[in-house]
This record gives sequence, structure tokens and C-alpha cells, in this order.
Amino acid sequence: MIKVMLIMMIALTLSMVLMVVCTIISKTSILDKEKMSPFECGFNPMSSARIPFSIQFFLIAVLFLIFDIEIAIILPIIITLKWSLTSTWIMTIIIFIIILIGGLYYEWNNGMLEWAE
Repeated sequence: MIKVMLIMMIALTLSMVLMVVCTIISKTSILDKEKMSPFECGFNPMSSARIPFSIQFFLIAVLFLIFDIEIAIILPIIITLKWSLTSTWIMTIIIFIIILIGGLYYEWNNGMLEWAE
């Protein structure tokens, strides 16, 4: 038990130190205007570097990635069914799909999948 507490304290201390160091380093780079300006082959940019981006397209892309990853996670289950309990895997798959369908219902219910506003 003491070893677990010691490891947890070391991990917490290490992460806090890394967060402080990253915060200190990022303060110096944020203040540098030259590094934050767009750069096009040594010339001033011809147009705005910030192009408007469709949030709806981004949401659909994220939704596609989520369901694509779901397929990538579920397909290897067929191979591992030989070595494990079938009921455990079926419950795992059902819970996984219910969570994903719940997220899809939430997005659909809040109108996040609507193209026109």
C-alpha cells in the first residue's frame, strides 16, 4: 500500500512540475508577435490566414471518426471470442454500442447535426 501511495505521489509531483514548466515556456512564445504571424515564403500573406471553417462539417467529421473507431474496436472481438467468455464480450459490445448511440441521440436531439440554422 505504501508503494502505491509513493508511486501516486511521484506521478502527481512529476505532472505538476511538467505543467508548471510548460506554462512558463508557453508564456515566452505567446508574447513573440513575429512567431505568431503567418509566413508565406518570406512574403506578407496575400489573404487572411484564418479561413472560415464550417462547424457542421467538423461535427460530421468527428462523428464519422467516432463510428469508424467503433468498427476498429469491435472487429478484433470476433478473433478474441475463441479465448474468452462469450457473455462477457457480448455485454461489453452492448454497453459500448449503447454509449455510442446515446451520444448520437444527444447530438441529434440538440440539433448539432443540422446543416441549416
